[in-house]
Amino acid sequence: MKAVRQGAVAILILLFSPAAWAQTGALKPLTTLTPEAEPEPPKDPLGRNTPRGAVLNFIANVRKGHAEIAALYLNGPLKGPLRSANAETLAQQLAVVLDRRLPARLDQISDKPEGSVPDPLRPDEDVIGTISTSNGDLDVFVERVDRGKSGKVWLFSQKTLQSIPDIFDELSTPAVETVLPAFLVKTRFLTIPLFEWLAVFVGMPFLYLMTGLLNRLISGAVGACRRRLFRNADIKNRRVLPPPIRLLLLALSIYWLLSRVGLPLLARQFWVTTIFVIVIVACTWLLMLVTKGVEHYLVSLRPSLSGSAAVLRLIRRVTNGLLLLAALLFALHHFGIDPTAALAGLGVGGIAVALAAQKTLENVIAGISLIADQAVRVGDTLKLGDIVGTVEDVGLRSTRIRTLDRTVVSVPNGQIANMSLETLSARDKFWFHPIMGLRYETTPVQLRSVIGGIRKLLTEHSNIASSSVRVRFLRFSAFALEVEICAYVIALDWDSFISIQQELLLHVLNIVKESGTSIAFPSQTLYLAAGLSDKAGPFVPEVEGRRGRKTHHDEQGASH
Repeated sequence: MKAVRQGAVAILILLFSPAAWAQTGALKPLTTLTPEAEPEPPKDPLGRNTPRGAVLNFIANVRKGHAEIAALYLNGPLKGPLRSANAETLAQQLAVVLDRRLPARLDQISDKPEGSVPDPLRPDEDVIGTISTSNGDLDVFVERVDRGKSGKVWLFSQKTLQSIPDIFDELSTPAVETVLPAFLVKTRFLTIPLFEWLAVFVGMPFLYLMTGLLNRLISGAVGACRRRLFRNADIKNRRVLPPPIRLLLLALSIYWLLSRVGLPLLARQFWVTTIFVIVIVACTWLLMLVTKGVEHYLVSLRPSLSGSAAVLRLIRRVTNGLLLLAALLFALHHFGIDPTAALAGLGVGGIAVALAAQKTLENVIAGISLIADQAVRVGDTLKLGDIVGTVEDVGLRSTRIRTLDRTVVSVPNGQIANMSLETLSARDKFWFHPIMGLRYETTPVQLRSVIGGIRKLLTEHSNIASSSVRVRFLRFSAFALEVEICAYVIALDWDSFISIQQELLLHVLNIVKESGTSIAFPSQTLYLAAGLSDKAGPFVPEVEGRRGRKTHHDEQGASH
């Protein structure tokens, strides 16, 4: 039985062993299940692997005069009415039509080997643009053709080529090259005709200067109208057309000239890109000027609001940064650049900067909180821990305080936000609270006279809140009869309170004097007790603190 069990276990192990299945061929190795990587398509020497590459290289060969090479970008053999046409002639006609009629949107043509695939029913066909003809709009197609061992390449479709001769005959507007002098067209620098260089470095600055002249004329006319309307000859001319508006006018002028002048496709593509860049810069600049104007307007509404200018300036700078970032991202998207990697890098860098500037960010956020809550204002007298002084400036990172010693202390806003803050200058009333000591020889009649006189003085004073007046005989202290005086003084600031307090104290002294008593002053009274028998020994002095020094009689009436 033991041998049978061992044999059964061996059979089960053999049956469920991957090695056994692999040897018998029932189970194939895992490597055979992995799909094989497709070989990369061969690279076409003429750059026809993508629709954009086919179009750009076709135009470049025609401009260089390589008509026989340009004919290789056409999908032949030609049929129908093109049977008698020469392929090179057709390539030149196609190049002229594209130069004159194709919209300058070369950056929107797909640069992928599979194309943009707009129609899933025709995946090997792509539209590169739409041109206007007398019979309506015509889509210009390129199609993907399999060349066997050479791979698949993109060529101008036969359907497009059949319409090219008729469209070529419709062209009536002469190209700009036929109007300009020959030396401006034939003279080239870096393969670019001289007239195009002049248009960039002479024409554009000239148009911008013309917008400046227009700005002066309009500003002068508007200024004259304002001076006449308000009848004030001192009103100055305001700039009606700021630089961003002038840039927009420049872009509009270039766009208008493009519609009137027959430029080659590549030149139109350059100018369309230039217009796009000018518009992006002008709009971003204009929005930044708007944020600046809003900041100045909000600050002018409450100019005394402490720290508001710093917060608004920070908000404006953050907004301007976001505007610049949005403009950059929009431009990158327009040119077909994926900014995802750059944004990821900025995110990681932002986290690193935030960690490194943690204390600074803490102070900035605390500063915004202090300014928003108006906890600290310029001109306030503060007591912050051991610091007492006047606030001179409330910034985003720190607050500057002028101390009583006339030194300036800069306290981080994060520290202020976590400390107990006492604003001394925020008091609406000042507490007048002296405690006056009268001599022990003061009689009750004199004491009542002093209390009544002081109460009448405080109640009738114009700077005293009468409901807060309290004058009471407080207690018998070690050296005097203490009288508590309490009242709230209405004053503008600390200096005014000190002046009023001085006046009140002088009147109190007069009241005490008129009552027949006086203010107690520190003194000691010596009491000498005599012994009642001879065994009592010498006199034992007893000292008791009293206001005023005086000699008393002992029990036997003897003066000591």
